[in-house]
Amino acid sequence: MKQISALLSAAMLVLLVACNNNEPAKEETKTTANTTATAKPTEPPAFQPYTIVTVQHKVKDFDKWLPVYVADDSARKANGLTEIGIGRGLDNNNEIIVAFKADDIQKAKDFTKSPNLKTAMQKAGVTGPPTISYLTVIRDDNSNIEQKDRLMVAHHVKDFDAWLKVYDNEGKATRAANGLIDRGLARGVDDPNTVYVLFAVTDIAKAKARTNSPELKKLMTDAGVDGPPAINFYKLTK
Repeated sequence: MKQISALLSAAMLVLLVACNNNEPAKEETKTTANTTATAKPTEPPAFQPYTIVTVQHKVKDFDKWLPVYVADDSARKANGLTEIGIGRGLDNNNEIIVAFKADDIQKAKDFTKSPNLKTAMQKAGVTGPPTISYLTVIRDDNSNIEQKDRLMVAHHVKDFDAWLKVYDNEGKATRAANGLIDRGLARGVDDPNTVYVLFAVTDIAKAKARTNSPELKKLMTDAGVDGPPAINFYKLTK
């Protein structure tokens, strides 16, 4: 009889210990559930417009131009310019376009107009005066994609907001069907009605046909484009 009582006491002790050990687990589960329920999803940071400088020019020989350009990198960085990319023309690969992010647009303007830069360009074999543009980027898709071909379209419009409405109504799907993927949108720093649109090109033939089509010319007229567009096809080299 004593043995049975001892066994029952031991069994009850084990049961009590087991129940006590389970209590914190229940509380922890409850706490975890509450934490999960109250946690808010992290929102991506809002896009902040930024300024860039683009430089377009022709060179005698890209392979001779490149090392001189690379050697001048410290001077560009000292003036707040960070390279974004280099492109070569699809129809003439000695036509170069280089884009830089600018920390200080006035310093960038002073540098691009300096005699030292002019001397460096001459040394690198640049032929003719460069086309230098100062832009404020207001839309930017810099996600990684396989396509390296690009199209930059620049034109002047009567009213940016009116132009943007027509552009957005055209829609990404229509542009994609014509071999063009939206990558960026910018306005001129000095003239905000000068618009720059950047596309990745998935089909060169379709993209060129679109840029020469009567449909696009009418669309531009409807959007208030008041001058001939500058159209530049190029391939990213880095």
